[in-house]
Amino acid sequence: MIHFVLLIVCAVAIYLSCEWFVNAVEWLGQRLRVGKMAVGTILAAFGTALPESVVTLVAVTTGATEEAKNIGVGAAMGGPLALAAVAYGVTGAVLLFKRRRERLLVLADTGMSPNGPDSGEALGDEQDIKRLAKDQQWFLPIFIVKVSLGLIAFAFKPALGLLFFAAYAVYFWREIRSSRADESAEEDEELEPLKFQPKKASPATWAVVAQTLAALGVIFLAAHYFVAQLDVIGPMLGLSATVTALLLSPIATELPEIMNAVIWVRQGKTELALANISGSMMIQATVPSGIGLLFTKWNFDGPLLWSGIITMAAIVYLLATMRAHKLTPARLATAAGFYVLFALGLIPILS
Repeated sequence: MIHFVLLIVCAVAIYLSCEWFVNAVEWLGQRLRVGKMAVGTILAAFGTALPESVVTLVAVTTGATEEAKNIGVGAAMGGPLALAAVAYGVTGAVLLFKRRRERLLVLADTGMSPNGPDSGEALGDEQDIKRLAKDQQWFLPIFIVKVSLGLIAFAFKPALGLLFFAAYAVYFWREIRSSRADESAEEDEELEPLKFQPKKASPATWAVVAQTLAALGVIFLAAHYFVAQLDVIGPMLGLSATVTALLLSPIATELPEIMNAVIWVRQGKTELALANISGSMMIQATVPSGIGLLFTKWNFDGPLLWSGIITMAAIVYLLATMRAHKLTPARLATAAGFYVLFALGLIPILS
C-alpha cells in the first residue's frame, strides 16, 4: 500500500506546485513583456517540458546497453502522444464539467436558462484558435519527419538531430516575435498576487524568479517519484514493463502539463491551458528527438511506430477542428479516445 500512498502524495504535490508555478509564470511573462499566448507556448511549456527532456538525455547518454538507451527513445515518442490525446482530452472534459456546472448554478439561482456558453459552443476567439492551429501545423511535418527517420538507416542520420534543435529555435523566435507584436493590442490583465509576496500588488522580480524555480524543482522531483511508483505498481497490477513504459509512464511525465491546464481552465484562462499543451508538444517533437538522434540508432519497433501513427491521427483531428473553428469542449475531450485506441492496438502488437 505504501506505493499507492506515495503515488497519491506525488500527484497532490505536483498539483500544488503547479498552482505556484502558473501563478509565478504569469508574473514572469509580464516582467519579460511577452504576450499572453507566449506565456503558455514558451515560458510554461519550457518549464514543464524541461524535466522530460532531461530524462531522455540521461537515458540515451548513460544507458549501458542499447535497450537502456531506447528508454529515452520511448519517452521522446510517448510524450507527444500523451499530450495530443490525454492532455487535450482532460482539458476538454474539465471544460465540459465547468460549463455545465456554471449553467446549473445560474439555473438554480435565477430559474432561467443562462445566456453563457454551452458545451457545444466553440472555444476561444478566432485569433487565438488560429495561433493554436499554427502550432499544430508546425508540429505535424516535424513529427512526420521524426517518425520517418525511425524507419530508415543511413550514415549521417545522427547529424540530423541538430536540425530538430534548429526547428525549435525558429518556433521560439516566431512565438516571441508575434507575442511582442500582439502585446500592445492586449489589455493589461490583473494577475493574482504572487504567493511568495501575497500582500504586494507588484512583487519583486527576484521573488517571481525564485517562486518559478522552486515550483519547477518540486514538480521535477514529484514527477520523478510518481514515475518510480508506477514502475512498481504496474507489475503488481499484472502489467508488463513494456505496457507500463508505453501507457502509464508517458501520462506520468506529462502530468505537470495536464495539471497546469486544469488549473488555468478552473481560473477561466482556457487559451493559456491550450497554449501550454501546444507549446509543450513542440518541445517534445524537437528537443528529445534531437537528443535521441544524436545518441541512439533511432530505430523504431512496432509499438513505437504505432504510437507515431496514433499521434499523427490525433493531430490531424485537432487541426481539422481548429481550422474550421469548431473546437468545442466535447470535441476536445474526444481526443482522449486516441489514447484508448493506442492501448487497444498494443494488444496484438505485443502479443
